Amino acid sequence: MIRRFDMNFTKIENKRVGEHYFRMEHPSGLTILVYPKKGFNSVYASIGTKFGSIYSRFMFNGKEVAVPDGTAHYLEHKLFESEDGDAFQKYAKTGASANAFTSFDMTCYLFSCTDRFSESLKILIDLMQSPYFTKETVAKEQGIIGQEIKMYDDSPDWRVMMNLFGGLYHKHPINIDIAGSVESIAEITPEILYECYNSYYNLHNMVLTVVGCADPEEVLNIVEKNIKPSSPVDTKLILPDEPYDVVKNYTEQIMPVAVPMFELGFKEKCTDKYVTNKEHVCTSVLMNAFAGESSKLYRELMDKNLINASFGFEYLEGLGYRSMIMSGETKDPSAVSEIINDAVRKLHKTGIGSEEFETARKAVYGRLISAFDSKQAIASELISGEFTGREIYGAVDEIAGLTLEDVNERLESQLDADNCCLSVVKGE
Repeated sequence: MIRRFDMNFTKIENKRVGEHYFRMEHPSGLTILVYPKKGFNSVYASIGTKFGSIYSRFMFNGKEVAVPDGTAHYLEHKLFESEDGDAFQKYAKTGASANAFTSFDMTCYLFSCTDRFSESLKILIDLMQSPYFTKETVAKEQGIIGQEIKMYDDSPDWRVMMNLFGGLYHKHPINIDIAGSVESIAEITPEILYECYNSYYNLHNMVLTVVGCADPEEVLNIVEKNIKPSSPVDTKLILPDEPYDVVKNYTEQIMPVAVPMFELGFKEKCTDKYVTNKEHVCTSVLMNAFAGESSKLYRELMDKNLINASFGFEYLEGLGYRSMIMSGETKDPSAVSEIINDAVRKLHKTGIGSEEFETARKAVYGRLISAFDSKQAIASELISGEFTGREIYGAVDEIAGLTLEDVNERLESQLDADNCCLSVVKGE
């Protein structure tokens, strides 16, 4: 017997991972991804929309729209409210654990549960389709989000990162706090929220993922019983022209920390496209070879007691921004920066060696495979992959065929020691 979902979903599988998932572009416009996991007795579900904090200027149906900083995050908070009650209260009755987050590029709403999945998924779908904004409810949220903004302002981890973005980027809105400021959120009105909702909370701009002990047919039945089809809308993010050079090479803030914190960011050429799976994998291998725990750089910094276990690195990229970031705690941020930059300059002369490459490639491959043990990681990568064009299994396939030449070619456009910024947070 052929079940109905077999005629609607595309099965996507990967022999290296030994797993599969189902993908469907529903007639309503919603993209549905169901990833069954054997041995799991719980479900993790998430709906994401491609609308984050950098979407402060955009075109909607031929008209330019500019909204206050923090609007995407504000909208995330307000969407949990409806005329018939608060979504968190509804989740409490089903026993599901729910949350949401706003990043630079997207907003996601999620829940996890062990039973009553159908009821919880209905709540998730309903909250995405039932906006309820009034002057009173919008004003009420200003105090709550204002406290959240102040909390982040008092967080050294957050400030060292945002100060870095301010040092790297002249015009790109990534240098603005995701939650905005107390002053900017005071400008948010119900009309602004509805305009953003109508622009980006459209099913054609959204992805539903369900990971765990989930059945595609069950998910499809719940969606079709509760979804309200929508017509596509014409939206386009407007970004300023961002120069290649950094704003400044050093930024510092005094905060109550026991050990100084640093983030050293290397800015790259900014484009309006996401990096490919191959570029992303090359960067991961490059950074593991250069600054991973088995690298010469890491050993030198540890031997000189300049870093501790907090040291790490990440590649931050999106529409109009790309940067390689190394961070941690250190008694001497300037010395760490100098050693790293010297190592970067040497690296561009010598390239990554074959032994370093193979060690790093295996480490990255192992982490990619182990990520498939996490329902949350899978859901996050599925949604991100739909928005960036990087299919979840693509990285595994790319790294299997990666060469040393690929990584050294990627190095040519990364880690420019003359185009970096050091952000420091230290005590009095």
